[in-house]
Amino acid sequence: MAFWAKSIRVRLTFSYTLLVLSTLTLFGVLSYYFTSKTLSENLDISLKNEVRWVRDFIAPQASKVKPSKRSIDNLVVKRVQEPLAALRMADVDSTIEEADEIWNQIFRHTLHSPKKTYIQFADARGTILYRSYNLASDSLMIIDTVSANSILVTTGYLNGEPIRVAALRDRNFSYLVGYPLAELRDLLENLYFIFLLLVPIALGVSVFGGLALAHKSLQPVDEITTRARKITAENLDQKLTVRNVNDEIGRLTATINDMIQRLHDSFAQVRQFSADASHELRTPLTVMRGEIELALHSPQTPGEYRTVLESSLEEIVRMTSITDNLLLLAKAEQGTVDVHLSEVDLENLLDELYEDSEVLAEQKNISVRLREKAPITIVGDRGRLRQLLLNLVDNAIKYTPEGGTVTLAVRRQNGSALLEVQDTGIGIPPGEIDKIFDRFYRVDKARSREQGGTGLGLSIAKWIAELHRGTISVASEVNKGSTFTVTLPLN
Repeated sequence: MAFWAKSIRVRLTFSYTLLVLSTLTLFGVLSYYFTSKTLSENLDISLKNEVRWVRDFIAPQASKVKPSKRSIDNLVVKRVQEPLAALRMADVDSTIEEADEIWNQIFRHTLHSPKKTYIQFADARGTILYRSYNLASDSLMIIDTVSANSILVTTGYLNGEPIRVAALRDRNFSYLVGYPLAELRDLLENLYFIFLLLVPIALGVSVFGGLALAHKSLQPVDEITTRARKITAENLDQKLTVRNVNDEIGRLTATINDMIQRLHDSFAQVRQFSADASHELRTPLTVMRGEIELALHSPQTPGEYRTVLESSLEEIVRMTSITDNLLLLAKAEQGTVDVHLSEVDLENLLDELYEDSEVLAEQKNISVRLREKAPITIVGDRGRLRQLLLNLVDNAIKYTPEGGTVTLAVRRQNGSALLEVQDTGIGIPPGEIDKIFDRFYRVDKARSREQGGTGLGLSIAKWIAELHRGTISVASEVNKGSTFTVTLPLN
């Protein structure tokens, strides 16, 4: 039971069925109401027109009106015993040939009326001068409250059955036209029973049809669920079957495939990162172990021991730098790095960096130049911005041959501050440019290790630029150099 209650198919079918039931119920109630109202209004209009016709027909002949010479009751008996459809107008004329022509016309009008209308006509004293054959010996109720030249539609009773009566009175006569409400009631009851019959059928169709439609609509979801359960971290290269229809299921499948691809790339990066980090840390450890073991296996002079210790210290500093940078990037991903915002004078920051760059470039006889210094002040973390530029300058010096040039610049463009570091180094192949900001990635791995690179400087530079809502880009040409551009918003 709990499974069915949690099933989307069942809930969809139940909701759909409840909606259909509510719609049918509302439609039935409104249809019954408006049908009843329309029939009643049409009946009243018909009765008013009928009573006006009787009045307009008799009133001009008021002086000729007299009671019928023949017994109307005997005439009715004959009309009831014989089928009305079988009556020929010749028979009718022969039967009422002794009746006044006025009553003859009214009687004919009654016979040709499509409705079972009762007509009664009385004089001012209440003497019934004429009544329809289908009234037999009964009499319509005379409405005493009807004023002259006015029509009153009311409901009375004839033989215990409700009847709708339109009454009209002038100074000479009273005119009454009635219609039994039983026929309206029969029509409404038929409509009611039709709804009672159709509603269960519609509900049955909605239940079974809803289940079938829900099953067919949700079947692809079951297939996606079954297929997705088989995908693990070991087989993220598998994909769900994409439907060719651009509907909700198709878009869901495409979204899940995109998510699986992102997971595949993330797992690949984690594996690559683990391998690279292990390799980066293993290399200095291997160097330290080899040098220390060699120093322990054979006697060494104090100078040789000092050399071993200095080499070990260099490797320790290298490992410390790697671990510090990895810790910084890990905190950056978690958003736990402290940021100290203040106004930063980029011109002054570039002057400081220029002095440090000359010291770093002196060993390789590399010239450092300041091409442009625009007075620009932004809000940011001065320490992190200095670290960003220093990483770019250090990277440029490492990959620039002796005698090369590193150029620094800060300028304003389109409401942003642009920091540029340009070198005349080995450049970056076009296929490698999108990868240089990945952790531990190096264009020339052998040369980078010889120069003490960790492969994390550009990753940190990219993070700092994004921390300041900026971007970092590179334009490079092999054997001609590279230009790194950091774009920072002024506001």
